[in-house]
Amino acid sequence: MQRLKQLCFSLLIIPTLAFAIDMENGEEINEVCAGCHGEYGQGGKEGEYPRLAGMPSAFIAKQLHLFRDRLRPNLAMVEYVDDRQMPDADIQDIAHYLEQIVLKTKLPPADETSPDFNAYQRLLESKRLMQIPLAPGDVKSGKKRYKKECASCHGREGLGDMKKAVPMLAGQYTNYLWRQVKKYRENIRIHDEDAPDDELLLEFSDQELTDIFAYLSTVDD
Repeated sequence: MQRLKQLCFSLLIIPTLAFAIDMENGEEINEVCAGCHGEYGQGGKEGEYPRLAGMPSAFIAKQLHLFRDRLRPNLAMVEYVDDRQMPDADIQDIAHYLEQIVLKTKLPPADETSPDFNAYQRLLESKRLMQIPLAPGDVKSGKKRYKKECASCHGREGLGDMKKAVPMLAGQYTNYLWRQVKKYRENIRIHDEDAPDDELLLEFSDQELTDIFAYLSTVDD
């Protein structure tokens, strides 16, 4: 079993490939992704499809390789990722395109009676809004536990780490986070590639995770 886990872990290590990033191509690819993940990578259906906007490009690229190589099971992705439809260069393009998308949590104040007010521009800005609904739980307790157990990797406020390709948790759908926790606990996904035998998420009780997610859902307020 140990050798099998080590083999699976080694397969997750993706070589760094040098490609000139084509953001226009990334935007075109995103037109396909938008059918599920939204025009601006904001996800949808209350977390059935996760937010991708603002995620580290290296993290997105890694997940696409895992989907393509059938190392991360996901039936919804099967028809979109194979060597022909999603070559390495395309993976890099869409990953970088999604990383640079900024989703605001609130619109700046505006005077609609001003002669300079642009209603169409305001509408476009509103489409880039995303705020996670408040999740149930003890926010104070969740914040304390998050700072102790999670912040060293996922960032002080759950916004991830671009350089280390650690995904954001704040700004992600709570329902989606719960689904991934289940997969980590069942060894369908690996939580920490530097420690593939890590059982941290098994050590958390459901109530502790509920509180952590409650805290994370307040970060974008």
